[in-house]
Amino acid sequence: MLSSLSLDRPDAIALAALILTWLLTGWLVEHPPNSRPSVSALMAGYRRDWMRQFVTRTPRIFDANIIDSLRQSTAFFASASMIAIGGGVALIGNVTKLEGLAHDLTIEAAGVRVELKIILVLLFLANALLKFVWAHRLFGYCAILMAAVPNDSDDPLAYARAGQAAEINITAAKSFNRGLQSIYFALAAITWLLGPVALLAATAITSFVLLRREFASLSRMVMLSR
Repeated sequence: MLSSLSLDRPDAIALAALILTWLLTGWLVEHPPNSRPSVSALMAGYRRDWMRQFVTRTPRIFDANIIDSLRQSTAFFASASMIAIGGGVALIGNVTKLEGLAHDLTIEAAGVRVELKIILVLLFLANALLKFVWAHRLFGYCAILMAAVPNDSDDPLAYARAGQAAEINITAAKSFNRGLQSIYFALAAITWLLGPVALLAATAITSFVLLRREFASLSRMVMLSR
């Protein structure tokens, strides 16, 4: 059992590369260089602008609809993550199917080794679930803070509370983005079933896709345009 759980050198390198790339990609997205802000950083500025505009907007039904839409999105992804986790746990519980999958993919038919690879995917999905649940709750906090913003822009509490709502909104968005990144890397982790080379390739592709969308996408160009 213990020997089958141990990783050979190529698998260990591929696993380390996946985890390190996941951490570094997330850090770079949230801490971009000042000369090249990421889409997430740009959206943080727009979220602050949103809350400043919110103070003088009457009625505020539009803003309530946006918050409701954001909460629905987080709830959807949280539910999808739970379903995926349930499927993965069920798959691990049936070693025969795992061995058959290993045979079909022409990789080693060792149930524990395949289980380990599925567990890696489940860990990413579990992290995504936790991030989505927290984002859902934070968007709820944001809605309450928005409701506490006075309608009178001359009230000294108006812009202060709007600023608090903006920061909670930004924090919720960060958690939501982290959940999405975990989903991306969970998909990459599935390729470990094909071997360490496939995992390395999937890791590189996933990181490239995420970084391109954050730093070189059309949507980013639109946000930067005046």
